[in-house]
Amino acid sequence: MILAALAQLYTEVKGIYGYRRMTMNINRKLNKQYNHKRIYRLMQSANMRSVIRKKRKSYIPSTPQITAENVLNRNFSAEKSNQKWLTDVTEFKLTNGNFDLAVASNPDAKPLFHSDRGFQYTNRQFKNKLESISAIQSMSRISRCIDNGPMEGFWGIIKSEMYYLQKFHTFEDLKRAVDEYIYFYNTKRLQKNLKGLTPMEYRNQTLVA
Repeated sequence: MILAALAQLYTEVKGIYGYRRMTMNINRKLNKQYNHKRIYRLMQSANMRSVIRKKRKSYIPSTPQITAENVLNRNFSAEKSNQKWLTDVTEFKLTNGNFDLAVASNPDAKPLFHSDRGFQYTNRQFKNKLESISAIQSMSRISRCIDNGPMEGFWGIIKSEMYYLQKFHTFEDLKRAVDEYIYFYNTKRLQKNLKGLTPMEYRNQTLVA
């Protein structure tokens, strides 16, 4: 039974889970408390191995027009929704701006807006956008990617678990894959640091509390 459940889950997530994440999901699905070492052995016996491989990120230097202090200072926790926004730009981009969509979805938000020092965030036009919603700008220090750790971590996850495993020939294919993965990440991907919940489950629980 457990091996069949492992095989089904492995197929559903297209092999992106390692044994620790498989353990967390199987325990929740079957309402059990299997040890991760047992799951590891079972996966090894069935030749189920995670397909993800991390790749190194390349950086492009730029001359900033606008800079800001690191107001966030690695304090990534927040007392309520929309108190802090983290952002980062990665290699694949969408034609409709993610920042504009976030503002439209949260019109009352006046967040602490944290980013790295990429050219997308250090120009006067973007500074004007932040000022228009009364946001406080915060930037990571030079060569300190850990100052934006959660956002950097998310891009690493989506690339290793989705982007690097496929080839995209059209923008529509890429957009569909990104949308599908973000839905999966928010509603199905259990996270140990969120008490074994999905991001949406954790968010809803926090809003109720």
